[in-house]
Amino acid sequence: MALLAFLLEAVVISLSGVMAPGPITTVTIGKGTESPHAGAWVAIGHGIVEFPLMLFIFFGFGHLLSMPYAKAAISLLGGLFLVMMAVGMFRSVREIEASPSSYAHSPTIAGILLSLGNGYFLIWWATVGATLISRSTQFGMAGFLSFAFAHWSCDFLWDYFLSALSFKGGQFFGRRFQRVVFAICGAFLLFYSAKSILDAVQSLMT
Repeated sequence: MALLAFLLEAVVISLSGVMAPGPITTVTIGKGTESPHAGAWVAIGHGIVEFPLMLFIFFGFGHLLSMPYAKAAISLLGGLFLVMMAVGMFRSVREIEASPSSYAHSPTIAGILLSLGNGYFLIWWATVGATLISRSTQFGMAGFLSFAFAHWSCDFLWDYFLSALSFKGGQFFGRRFQRVVFAICGAFLLFYSAKSILDAVQSLMT
């Protein structure tokens, strides 16, 4: 019963982070215009990074993620990558067919790269996530594994929901909807990239 209560609390906390707007949300919506299953593949790519990271923290190395130079490097590289993704989306807007296929990265690869280059994602795991993992260990390995799966399930279900919703909108509104979605997503990615690069510069100056 105590484990179930902890998992419920962990799910609520996880959803507060998962549902917050960010690069993964933006790309999931953009790729969702192509396939309703895109969000599932984004979540799988995210999980390829997230599960090893949880093990990394479980074995006591979470403090390395909060080191100033590590945070700055992650934020800088992540910001530059987001610029590239934004450019790809703006190019897709100009395509005659406005096909999301012209957006270079597959949903899985996008999920991996966005996770690796997302400073906020790593900082969340070094702080809030590390606390939850520490609490899960009181229930042994079963508690940790249950928490890991429950947390990633939040990512999976939310991303799947977003891509399915985006795909339905694309079916209803057609190509014009795709162009608008890609233009908006590109603009948001530029915003996130600028914020990420600025955070990296500020980290190095402090």
